[in-house]
Amino acid sequence: MRIFLTGATGFIGSAIIPTLRAQGHQVLGLTRSGAGAQALVNAGIEAHIGDIENLESLRSGAAACDGVIHTAFDHNFANFAENCQKDSRAIAALGSALRGSDRPLLITSATAMGSTIAGAPADEDQFNANSPNPRVASELASNRLLDDGINVSVVRLSQIHNTVRQGLVSDVIELARRKGVSAYIEDGNNCWSAAHLSDTVRLYALALEKCTPGARYHATAETGLSFRSVAEAIGRRLDIPTLSISAAQSAEHFQWLAAFASKDMSASSTKTRERLGWTATGPGLLDDIANSSATA
Repeated sequence: MRIFLTGATGFIGSAIIPTLRAQGHQVLGLTRSGAGAQALVNAGIEAHIGDIENLESLRSGAAACDGVIHTAFDHNFANFAENCQKDSRAIAALGSALRGSDRPLLITSATAMGSTIAGAPADEDQFNANSPNPRVASELASNRLLDDGINVSVVRLSQIHNTVRQGLVSDVIELARRKGVSAYIEDGNNCWSAAHLSDTVRLYALALEKCTPGARYHATAETGLSFRSVAEAIGRRLDIPTLSISAAQSAEHFQWLAAFASKDMSASSTKTRERLGWTATGPGLLDDIANSSATA
């Protein structure tokens, strides 16, 4: 297949390229710059100039291919709500180019979208269309395409990590470095889920191969790591104190991260494993924090 890949120079997208090529796919990668285009050529794929706000560039890239993997997302969390709306518009544009065909569109969301029962891990078959989480916009856009007959499915991400980046944990590490202390809120027993980058890449490839309309898959290897265990691992890596702060102190300490640091973001991937035959073999999040490039 010829695959249009958005986010092709990003953390996940760039890692997907070698896997797609090894499986015999041709890849057309979206990039905003000449430097990005050269990086894609060096990676052995064709570059397509555009970005997720240039909807025509998305439509033309998708129209030229047999399928689409959409990993691009603006990770400026200061504008998270607007960036989720931006993603919704991008998904709609990509889907419009596939109308009238069975060509697959694989989009990206977050496991939080499968969390509908307090205290229970997020589930692949669950989706709360009224969720207050702005990322709901991505899956609402996906559902509209599905209703329009588009072959769209979803990969939901946990904290995706290697020793260079660890999802939102990288921002928590940077905050701890600046503050000189690694904190958690109250008892820190709220849990996050995680998956290694290598396992996540294989999941995208399997989901594309399966291309089941309406399917949702969880990139989750570790279902629930307490936030306290993450904070303690960061403290050891940076050689700084680890301590508990009160909920009342969390907004001042964590700033924009407070909305995440206090949340339970555990997720199950039982159905993903059963439906795709996916297994996770990469290192765990705490190991990657311990071996990360972070320094005090």
